[in-house]
Amino acid sequence: MRSSGQASPRPSRRHVLWSALGGFLGILAIERLGFLLGLTGYGPLFLIGSFGASAVLIYGVPQAEFSQPRNVVGGHVISALIGVLVFQSLGNESIWAFPLSVSLAIVAQQMTRTVHPPGGATALIALLGGDPIHELGFLYPFCPVMLGSLVMVGVAALVNNLSGDGRRSYPVYWW
Repeated sequence: MRSSGQASPRPSRRHVLWSALGGFLGILAIERLGFLLGLTGYGPLFLIGSFGASAVLIYGVPQAEFSQPRNVVGGHVISALIGVLVFQSLGNESIWAFPLSVSLAIVAQQMTRTVHPPGGATALIALLGGDPIHELGFLYPFCPVMLGSLVMVGVAALVNNLSGDGRRSYPVYWW
């Protein structure tokens, strides 16, 4: 239980500002995409909660393995597929549905080398998202999840590389 290290230093103000700009533009782009596709009848369907966590990773720590496009898109889509499968098999009333969706998402992400921690939430959202998400069925992993992930990765590539900071070069690898 003893710690063996110390907290990382605070990032520079410049890094923080570019991270904030990326997060702002990424979430704005996803919200606007849903609006442009005419999906406003479902509310902000493209703004699934796990995208907020993805924004922290891809704009705040763009060099991290969890932040790379393969992980972001693959982790979300695979987890969404699992969430839909579990929902369609067990519904969301079973005590097994929620832990099963997350544990299977972890296994699938690890087996496919696409670990992206917000993917666990994406699997849960397939069960908790209510009628708008449930009505999408197997469309959910592709629209809004895959499409939203791709938009966030595109914004991350643009913002992180425009920063002029070589430590923000994004991505480290595409696939």
